[in-house]
Amino acid sequence: METGCNPVELSSMSGFEEDAELNGFEEADMKDMKLEAEAVVNDVLFAVNNMFVSKNLRCADDVAYINVETRERNRYCLELTEAGLRVVGYAFDQVDDHLRFPYHETVYSLLDTLSPAYREAFGNALLQRLEALKRDGQS
Repeated sequence: METGCNPVELSSMSGFEEDAELNGFEEADMKDMKLEAEAVVNDVLFAVNNMFVSKNLRCADDVAYINVETRERNRYCLELTEAGLRVVGYAFDQVDDHLRFPYHETVYSLLDTLSPAYREAFGNALLQRLEALKRDGQS
């Protein structure tokens, strides 16, 4: 599912920390990785073909799984933990214990290594946002 890009809605972080504060929770009290995974998906969905939190793999306070299809049509299963994100499979809902991909601190860094088309879409969205800010500043 390809979605349109609204570069004005791009954020610099996943939004999880902000959501936790808005809901009156301290970050330490809110360790549900499924919520973090949903925020990750919402941040970069515009730049991939499809991305969603797995409904078939176990999510817990300390781990969640995200399925992503890049614009190049490559599918991955990502593991999200406090250590970061890493590829754990080459298909949706697949965990291959033999894969040893490094953790990435951000979804941006991970997708940047996996998908040149993601990098281009993100760059274009950033450029559109900067152009919009420039236009607003000239008004």
